[in-house]
Amino acid sequence: MVLTGYVTIRLCLRLKQTNLRNECETQSAKTIESIDRRKLLIGAGAIVSVASAGAAWGASVHQHQPSYNKQGIIDASIDCIKKGQACVDHCLELFKTGDTSVAECADAVHEMLAICTALSQFASYQSRHLKSLAKVCIDVCQDCENECRKHAEKHAACKACANACANCIEECQKTVG
Repeated sequence: MVLTGYVTIRLCLRLKQTNLRNECETQSAKTIESIDRRKLLIGAGAIVSVASAGAAWGASVHQHQPSYNKQGIIDASIDCIKKGQACVDHCLELFKTGDTSVAECADAVHEMLAICTALSQFASYQSRHLKSLAKVCIDVCQDCENECRKHAEKHAACKACANACANCIEECQKTVG
């Protein structure tokens, strides 16, 4: 804006030198008018920016059900899934060597993987059937924990899976109430 004013003044000085005073006044009026438009546009832009920032901030803190927090059961079921997959992988490696002593453990872990996958999804969807599924999950995870505990001394993957199942059972019991 300062540069525009400077250019206008130089232009007016040249116009005065050529005795075109009316043009100088017209040019000054146009400059003032354009500055007013600029200020108006800048002001409007600032208002829109502030309004948008307020709306974005409001959207980021808005929660439909702030008292509904199932992160504990989601984390526990996902941890169970991770540890269970490692346990099944370990069982498969043992099967390749001819060791079938962990066959029942692998079966129990497969069932646990299915129910914990469903549980994590139900919890994240805030399903109204979460309590019912959590009751079933307690039974399935208890079976898995019991089978994995049989091999916990010998296999770290089984021990980790059993501990994850115990944690998942605790979270399910909190949900069931």
